[in-house]
Order: sequence, then C-alpha cells, then structure tokens
Amino acid sequence: MHRYIPNTNGDAAEMMDVIGVKSMDELFRDIPDNLVLPEALKLEPGISELEIEQKMKELGGNNRSVDDLVCFLGAGAYDHYIPSVVKHLAMRSEFYTAYTPYQPEISQGTLQVIFEYQTMISNLTGMDVSNASLYDGATACAEAAIMAVENTRRDTILVSETVNPETRLVLKNYMHFRDINLVEVPMADGVTDPERLKALMDGSTAAVIVQSPNFLGIIEDLTEIEKIAHGNKSLLISSVDPISLAILKKPSEYGVDIVVGDAQALGNRLNYGGPYIGFMATTTKLMRKMPGRIVGQSLDVDGRRAFVLTLQAREQHIRRYKATSNICSNQNLNALMASIYMVTMGKKGLREVALRCTEKAHYAADKLTGAGKYKLAFNQPFFKEFAVIGQKDADSVNKELLQNNILGGYNLNKEYGIEKGILLCVTEKRTKQEIDQLAALMEVIS
Repeated sequence: MHRYIPNTNGDAAEMMDVIGVKSMDELFRDIPDNLVLPEALKLEPGISELEIEQKMKELGGNNRSVDDLVCFLGAGAYDHYIPSVVKHLAMRSEFYTAYTPYQPEISQGTLQVIFEYQTMISNLTGMDVSNASLYDGATACAEAAIMAVENTRRDTILVSETVNPETRLVLKNYMHFRDINLVEVPMADGVTDPERLKALMDGSTAAVIVQSPNFLGIIEDLTEIEKIAHGNKSLLISSVDPISLAILKKPSEYGVDIVVGDAQALGNRLNYGGPYIGFMATTTKLMRKMPGRIVGQSLDVDGRRAFVLTLQAREQHIRRYKATSNICSNQNLNALMASIYMVTMGKKGLREVALRCTEKAHYAADKLTGAGKYKLAFNQPFFKEFAVIGQKDADSVNKELLQNNILGGYNLNKEYGIEKGILLCVTEKRTKQEIDQLAALMEVIS
C-alpha cells in the first residue's frame, strides 16, 4: 500500500490529456467561482519523509491520553478496560482489511461476525432484531427518529433534555433537513419531567426519545414515560449504555420500540473521539423500516449453514431511490471488537463490570460529599456517573486536577446552567487509591 502517490507534473499532464482537459482549473470548472479560493493556500515548503515523521512525533507528543492520566471524565465516551485479546484478534489481516460485504457468497466470515454481533445486541437489549451497526450513538438516535416518523406518518419528535447534548445537536441537524419538528422536553430534578411530556404530546408526535442512564448518569424510570408515549400511539425510543444492561432492566421489559446507543464501551478505545459504533435494535413489527443492513442465517444448496444479507431493498446500493436513510455502510471493524469483547466477558463478566462501576461510583460520591464541600446535584439513583456541585467552577477544578495527572469531569454549566456543577464518571478501571486521591484533591481545590 502506498503511503502517498508521488505524481509528477508530467504525470498530471498525461492524465489530463487522456480525459481531454488542458489545466487543473478546467478540470474543476464546475465549482462555482464564489467557492474558489482567490489565492493559493499559504503552506509551508515541502519536507522529506524523515522530517515529516519527526514533526508528527513532536506534535503527537503534546497529546496526553488516558494511558498517561487517571480518567474521571465520561459524558458519552468511557474509559473501560479492554482485554488484550480484543486487539489481538481484531488486528488479524482478514478482519481489519475486510469491508462492506457486497458479495455475500464470498464474505461468509464477515457476515458471520455481523450476525453474531446482531445476536448479542438483541440479547443485551431484549429486542427482536438488530442491524449491522451505525456510525455512532448520535446518528443511531437520529436514524431511529426518522424511522419513527416513517412508521407513524407523524412529523414531531419529542426528546428529553437529559439526552446527551451532542446527540440532541445531531438530531436537530437531521430533523431540520427533513422538515421534522424537534421539541425538547424539560427535565425536573435530573430526569425527564412526565408532566411536561404529557403537555407536549399531541396527534403529531411520532416518538419520544429518552436516555437511561441519562447524560447526568441518572437511571430514568421508563414505566410512566412508556404509558404516556403509547397512550398517544407514539413510539418510545430509548438510548442506553450497553454496559448498564447487564444489571438493569432490558428496554424490552419497559415496552421500548427502538433501542439505540453507542457501543464504544464494548471493547472500543476512546480513540480521541472516534471512530465509534452506534447500535440499533427494534421489534419485528418495525424492522422493515430499519436503516442499514441485517445479516440473516440460512442454508446453502448443500444444506450447510450460510449467512446472507436480508431486507436489502432499502440499501442505497440496491434501490437508492427507495433507501430509508443515508446509511449505506457499517462499522464492521468496531462491531468485531464489540463482539470479541462481549464473547470474552460473557454474561457474568459484563455483570461484574457493571457492578464494579456502580459500586465504585457510589463510593466516590460518598467520599466527595462526606466532607461537606460538595453535594450531589440530584437525589436520584445513578449508574457510573454522578453530578456534584462545589464551591468553584468546574473548569478551574479540572485545571488543577490536570496538574496532578487527573482528567476531571464535565462542566455542567455549559449545557445545563448548573453553576459549579461537574459530572464525574467512575468505571471499573478506577482504584480505591485513585478515587481517594481525587476526593482529597477536590476537597483542597474547593
């Protein structure tokens, strides 16, 4: 594989001659003049491969990752332990070079991986069917909203204020360009306000979107929300943390219609923000409107187990004009890592991870609030994240924590107007010593 393509001016001239153009300007003549830069980019002179490698190493050395810092930051991306077997298997050449299985008859290994992934996501959520995978949790949520509109023939989506702010921004963009109304449901004491939800429901409501555990780490009770949504013949979409499902009720037990989320926590590294992997699972009734692809199991002509792409009619490469979404690929390598992680951990392992997160998060909350300088922002049950309010703004606290090699929490004043509020996350990786150090430092900082 070429690291770069060293085309000379002669090469470029020869290629332009073949396609019948005389200059680069003529090649790109379809671009409107108002979009063309009036002058050349002010780039530094070219340097050698040796020099560029050194420069990139210097720039990379400025980064500080969770390998260097003790991480108490969550807010949608989580520092969980990843068994070494995940990377070892996923980096085998037959896996990491595999792409979209357009020819299923010669892509049986890739299809089996996707099939196993779908099966495990369905088991985890309790839903009937899962698709191959989506780009990330935010776009999965947007696709679910579009799916709800297609199924109900209604044009309004209600989304709780407690849903991840970045997900709500993605929803806003997707809904705007499809002329779908997006209305936020205010929260009360850190959870979706059921009374405000009732007041906002009407005949145009296609679905209600709620996250549990929500962005603030609080476990939402979906029982009443489900009654309100289905009482209006609207769908209920739940965004979930897949790790939490090892100890919490499955979304299917609440009557959820579509389950979405980000599977980054399942064996995928933080990767400086991506790539991640979105998942979606739903009921048999709704699966024909599900975006992306579904891999099914069948028998070949010799009666042997075989895997096939099913319900392909909505795929852009098959019938683009009837595609239900712009999703035409899948995060196959990330799905593979999630699959290896789930198989490696098993039911007992996932449950242990979830319990360790919960126990350590509650220990940290008790430790921080015990001295009286911090208080919990909400009196609600939480999973692995919790919000506290101190005597100093979150950015100042985080700056001082960073000087002690600790990556602090999320500033809740930015999106929620909670002054001096900070959202902290504790995963199974955090030790008692690290939590005690955090509490001691924050007490001094406050």
